[in-house]
Amino acid sequence: MNRLEEIFSFSESYPLIFTQVNFWIFFAIIYFIFAIVYKKISLRNSYLFFISLFFYYKTSGLFVGILLFSTLVDFIIGKKIYKTEHQKKRYFLVTLSVCINLLVLCYFKYAYFFTDSFNLLFNTNHEVVNWLAKWGNSFSDQNYFTVDKIILPVGISFYTFQTISYSVDIYRRKLKPLDSILDFGFYVSFFPQLVAGPIVRAESFVPQISKPTILTKTDFDAGTYLILKGLIKKMLFADFIAMHFLDRVFDAPEMYSGFANFMAMIGYSLQIYGDFSGYTDIAIGLALLMGFQLPVNFNSPYKATNAGDFWKRWHMSLSTWLRDYLYIPLGGNRKGTVGSYIILGIMLLILLIAFKSNLLLIGLILMVSIGIFIAGYYKSSIKNHINTNINLMLTMLIGGLWHGASWKFVIWGGLNGLGIVVYKYWRKISPYEQKNQWYVRFWKIGITFLFITFTRIYFRGESMEHISKWYFQVWNHFDLKTALEIITHYQAVFWVMLIGYISHWLPKTTKNFIENLYAKSPVLIKIMLGAMIGMICYQAFSSDFQPFIYFQF
Repeated sequence: MNRLEEIFSFSESYPLIFTQVNFWIFFAIIYFIFAIVYKKISLRNSYLFFISLFFYYKTSGLFVGILLFSTLVDFIIGKKIYKTEHQKKRYFLVTLSVCINLLVLCYFKYAYFFTDSFNLLFNTNHEVVNWLAKWGNSFSDQNYFTVDKIILPVGISFYTFQTISYSVDIYRRKLKPLDSILDFGFYVSFFPQLVAGPIVRAESFVPQISKPTILTKTDFDAGTYLILKGLIKKMLFADFIAMHFLDRVFDAPEMYSGFANFMAMIGYSLQIYGDFSGYTDIAIGLALLMGFQLPVNFNSPYKATNAGDFWKRWHMSLSTWLRDYLYIPLGGNRKGTVGSYIILGIMLLILLIAFKSNLLLIGLILMVSIGIFIAGYYKSSIKNHINTNINLMLTMLIGGLWHGASWKFVIWGGLNGLGIVVYKYWRKISPYEQKNQWYVRFWKIGITFLFITFTRIYFRGESMEHISKWYFQVWNHFDLKTALEIITHYQAVFWVMLIGYISHWLPKTTKNFIENLYAKSPVLIKIMLGAMIGMICYQAFSSDFQPFIYFQF
């Protein structure tokens, strides 16, 4: 009875996540009821909507109210966009939807970032005040809400992008609005992917809502296989190496050699892949068990041969969302727009103010900017290159900011954007671009992997000071003499890392063979395999709570 109370009551310290036994008890109960109601489409959708709300409550408590607010606003606006034929009114409504969603996201996610940036630029000392909490406290003599702190609701970046895609797809006449707010709420809050993706586009998921559930053996086999694979990625390839090596090094990089710091970054690339890819594998698997298709979010990203290829393989639902709802509206690879130049102007202004004491750097920025735009004015081919690269860089900078409310994420996004731009021109003169020999491909993959890994320190580092300590240790105290000692001391971690990377770099044909072998195996073998994987994962499991990394976004 205590276990059931624990499952169905809210605990801020222990939210309901895929790696906990409590979640699988929860899923078994709701799946049993789902098996009873799934034939009635409206009842199925309503049931999954309320279950999803409960799941989000278990993850974020009263922040479920923000999810309900977004659901109600975009349901109403979506209806009005569809019914309106007047183009200007349609444009106003879709703009209203986007602005409301982004304002909610900015309030909860970027209040500290904007305030700190403003204070830094203008030497002020403003503090963040939770006006929403202050307004809530005004209804009672008791101060139920903390007014001096804004807490980030889990998954707000994911469901905000989903509700925006719904309004925009209706505006573009790709989609008809749903008739029932319960059906729309189900789309927004579907619990497997609610808190950490993948980002589900309205045009791909909404049509599934009105279709009957058809669960085939193929779907069941694929779903259970993805769940088991996701648990291995998360609990072994991510949590185990983090707890036993990575966290220790990143907590005090100056206490370890440059070699240990370097290997920690190599390990972090595996950790963040195993963590995020593991979550989405489980999410897609759970959805398949209920008859729904979620988009693939990863395609062996460390097989990428350049930075652009990497972003076509990593977090694909975000990359394609940014392409279709930001990069192309900004002008894509065809032209610049007013929006492009406004955003670029704001960023240049921030740079100029931030480095106002460095006159040489300010002069250099201004000279380069003026020179580029003069060249573009007189030659259209140069102008096209400039516009394309501006749009690409802005998309990557904003994509970096989506990941976290800090300048280090903006720098991380900018470095990845720069990597894509540099490769665009390098491939035109590279003598290796058209060669397909294994050693050429090995070289390309290796360089790309190291670039992605080294730029990720801005993603992992807690502050710019912390990041600089890591770089200092790697460049100045690499100390190969202690390498063998470190490898020996942490040999279990390095074996897991080696197995993780080998499994990632296996040929696709080998991976398909393993999945097909699992699908063709008898039910008893599947049960035994599931039990064995469960035992291995939970043997490596720590009692310390290990949330998914992308929960913070």
